[in-house]
Amino acid sequence: MKKLMITVLLLTSVILLISASSLSKHLIILFFIGNLSSFVGTLAGGGGLITLPAMMLIGIPIQTSIATNKFSSGIAAVSSVFYLIHHKQLSIKTIIPHLFVAFLGGIGGALVTAQLSENTMNMFAIILLSIALVVTFKNKGWVERAQCGYHESTKNRWAPFILFSIAAYDGGFGPGSSTFGILYYMNKQLTYLKAVQLTRVLIFGSCVGAFIIFYQTGFLQWSYAIAMACGSIIGSQIGLLVLPKVPLKIAKSLLITIMCFLITQMVYKII
Repeated sequence: MKKLMITVLLLTSVILLISASSLSKHLIILFFIGNLSSFVGTLAGGGGLITLPAMMLIGIPIQTSIATNKFSSGIAAVSSVFYLIHHKQLSIKTIIPHLFVAFLGGIGGALVTAQLSENTMNMFAIILLSIALVVTFKNKGWVERAQCGYHESTKNRWAPFILFSIAAYDGGFGPGSSTFGILYYMNKQLTYLKAVQLTRVLIFGSCVGAFIIFYQTGFLQWSYAIAMACGSIIGSQIGLLVLPKVPLKIAKSLLITIMCFLITQMVYKII
């Protein structure tokens, strides 16, 4: 069943790309960018480390790149959420609160992006990622705690604010937001598997909220967005299939590696 689902998604994406191939040579490139970034982003975050630089490298403006990334990430995330609900790995009751807060955060982040420079957003991300990197390195019980069974953590009155902030950052910019989400949920005593699953919900909500704002600005190019979304759906589904088989030590190493790359890239852009 899983192999059949992947095959159908792949064939559908290829058909869409062939029918649109006359529009731009960039479409095939964007399809594979979306595929790779969504796969990496599902497992450890940092998909924006691939998508935004790659889109700008082929000549797509930064505003259009962010808008396209929000659309494709949102489509990939909703496919993940449906997958998780269908396989009873997450319940609607669990999803709705996270989705609502993330939706509001995505709207807020997209609105703020219109007022802030890219350098300011990069500096903000560097500070947060550096803190997350230090916490991850120092937390020697990361793997042992992650092996515990899933349970709802104790209520935290700051939780909605933290989730809103992560979603706002994702809605306004993006690189590293999934990593922040995974680390946040891990810190709430959830397993790595459940942390990734809930992060997909968070990204879906923030992308929907941000997409509404970016659509109104006119920055979205539908041909680019659809091509990348097709690749992102496949990358996300493959990531979810691989996820249960990823050893926890490798997962931690992957998170640390992604954070280091993100920090390096953003420091380079500021300099």
